[in-house]
Amino acid sequence: MSPSRSGIAYGFGAYALWGLFPLYIKLLDEIGSAEILAHRVVWSLVIVLALLVIGRNLRRLRTLGRRAYGLLALAAVLICINWGVYIWAVNSDQIVETSLGYFINPLVTVLLGVVVFGERLRRLQWVAMGLAAIAVIILTVDYGRPPWIALALAFSFGTYGLVKKKAAVDAVESLAVETAVLFLPALTYLVVLQADGSAAFAEAGWGDTLLLIGCGIVTATPLLLFGAAAVRIPLTTLGTLQYLTPSLQFLLGVAVYGEQVPPVRWVGFALIWLALIVLTAEVLVRRQRRNAVSRRVLETTSAPR
Repeated sequence: MSPSRSGIAYGFGAYALWGLFPLYIKLLDEIGSAEILAHRVVWSLVIVLALLVIGRNLRRLRTLGRRAYGLLALAAVLICINWGVYIWAVNSDQIVETSLGYFINPLVTVLLGVVVFGERLRRLQWVAMGLAAIAVIILTVDYGRPPWIALALAFSFGTYGLVKKKAAVDAVESLAVETAVLFLPALTYLVVLQADGSAAFAEAGWGDTLLLIGCGIVTATPLLLFGAAAVRIPLTTLGTLQYLTPSLQFLLGVAVYGEQVPPVRWVGFALIWLALIVLTAEVLVRRQRRNAVSRRVLETTSAPR
């Protein structure tokens, strides 16, 4: 299989697993969200450390500078917020709103580029941002409140991605540091739960116990697939595949778990989807123009004199 085909397969696998993650979380809906989050942190650290040991890459953690560790500590706080809100929302039957958060996420990334890096929006980007703003207003009116779950997920993950980009650390090493930062608070919380007899681990049956341990595997697997995809295919292709995750989440919420989507809410989602189409089209057109310019330069420099 060619690198591009395998890259697409890896990317598809990563985003599909992330999109189907609500199915896994729903199996634990009798367990408190905070306990699930704590187990996800603890077992994710166990898995990524094992991967680093097997790959003989554990020493890489010693080469990270103070700046990288500081940025990854901030990333740990952001991903903890993201995971916590997501788990709570899924087990509160609000999967559709979580999907909205990940539909909005690319737009938040563009917004962060403007705010943090001082980038200027191009015309189609302005159109996309305007459509998204109208959608959020419509959804706020329909929900009777701002869609805070979606906004919290979008902004926490968008900022997380920004911080990770600045840290420039490989996915496995990065997750190892992030979960290590969260490990002691998570483990302390689990010990307290176990001490007062309210913990589900080892008390709710072997099935739930294995599922809690498995949180580490379902966290690390799509990250590894994503990392494999990122080095094989262009980021524009990978960026297009990312819409698979919220699409699957949306379908699960509506078709599997029967969440209601009133007509006005459909309008809000339609505007978000339209904004994403505009944003994706802008990226693809700009890429084609860049490639065309590169070809012309190459033809000019290679022409016989």
